[in-house]
Amino acid sequence: MEIVERDRQARGFEVLSKKRWIVERTFSWLIRNRRLSKDYERMVQSSETFIKVAIIRLVLRRLARAA
Repeated sequence: MEIVERDRQARGFEVLSKKRWIVERTFSWLIRNRRLSKDYERMVQSSETFIKVAIIRLVLRRLARAA
């Protein structure tokens, strides 16, 4: 694990690490789904399923746009 700190001189948005950017971007896409915005599920399997459904919807939407 690598801890990346923000430069104190920097102003505005700045990509700190490419891997962190990928993770943060993916989380923001998932949070667009209302059901995933909070932890409503009692079972982990339900949460995993809703995450998979959210990713499938995202991919299908992008494929439809490309076609």
